[in-house]
Amino acid sequence: MSSSYQPKTTLGRVVNEIEESAIALILAAMTILTFVNVVLRYGFQTGLTWGLEAVSFLFAWLVLFGASYAVKVTAHLGVDAVINLFSPPVRKVLALIAGGICIFYAILLMKGAWDYWAPFAGFDVTSGRWFPTGFTPTRDQAWYEVLEVPMLEALRFIEPIMNEGETYEKLPRFIPYAALPFGMALLLFRVIQATVRIATGEATSLIVSHEAEEEVEAVKHMNEGA
Repeated sequence: MSSSYQPKTTLGRVVNEIEESAIALILAAMTILTFVNVVLRYGFQTGLTWGLEAVSFLFAWLVLFGASYAVKVTAHLGVDAVINLFSPPVRKVLALIAGGICIFYAILLMKGAWDYWAPFAGFDVTSGRWFPTGFTPTRDQAWYEVLEVPMLEALRFIEPIMNEGETYEKLPRFIPYAALPFGMALLLFRVIQATVRIATGEATSLIVSHEAEEEVEAVKHMNEGA
């Protein structure tokens, strides 16, 4: 289960705290924005016009960030009924095959995420249909803005760099969309990390195993103590 994950190094503990704090902050921001909007709408007949869009971006960040975190702490659910029919060496081989497939899929996601985000940040997309073979010239779309979220004054310094000195009225799209390549790069890293743990014998699977049995045992223990 995810609660069994324990960082082994100081760096690991720091990174784990940062990830968990980021997830908590995103959840808190989503909750606060939604609550404030409800109060304004029903109490004062007004509201934050950009609230829904901001919450949508935060939810996307939470999903993308949480996917890699769940790989790290082995919190993704899976079906292991067939795998458990085999001996431990065979299960290890199957787990490594699954890890290789996940790495391949994460690479595809990373390429797609970069190619989607790059034009909004003024970068070139990658060439190659499946794997990046280089970069191809791409029309700069850094001037694209989101629909409602206003531009933050603290970020005005990026206008000469990204928008040729022109002011942004709304938040530029490359900022919220940056969660795509960042999230997919982190997912690729975590899948590779998890596969290495299986290869070295530190882990046996990419998924949560026997979660139902653990819950049953926990309830049984509670009943026995009653």
